[in-house]
Amino acid sequence: MLEVRRIVNVLFVCLGNICRSPMAEAVLRHKILERGLTEQVAVDSAGTGDWHVGKGPHEGTRRILDAQGISYEHMKARLVSSGDFKAFDYILCMDQSNGENVRRVPGGENAKLLFFMDLLPEEELREVPDPYFTGNFEQVYTLINAGCDVLLNRIIKEKL
Repeated sequence: MLEVRRIVNVLFVCLGNICRSPMAEAVLRHKILERGLTEQVAVDSAGTGDWHVGKGPHEGTRRILDAQGISYEHMKARLVSSGDFKAFDYILCMDQSNGENVRRVPGGENAKLLFFMDLLPEEELREVPDPYFTGNFEQVYTLINAGCDVLLNRIIKEKL
């Protein structure tokens, strides 16, 4: 009998969906591709604010991803929707405010949310800083890169 593995779906959430969450989406997609898991793991990102809907990643995010050789092709900002709570196995919020905003989306009050920095308990920071305000895209990339390694290993162990 042919073994069929189900796809694991991951959603990253930040405020505007142009800095942190698309960076995490691109980084995890890159790691998935490197490990030959594109048939088993899918990833997306969304925001809780509508200011940037339809726009590509922030220039700072693009600059970091370009320097690392990571594609962000076809990525456009979108809002978290009620359908996301059924479609995604992992919903990772970049900070507490994002989590509170997700809970306000219809159906979100009972959604199982994870916070990205919980993947990195050894870090002092408990939220991924928003580089839209801090300008420190390098710091965010370092955190996201490390956290995505932990997340992918967890997915492989728990779901694949």
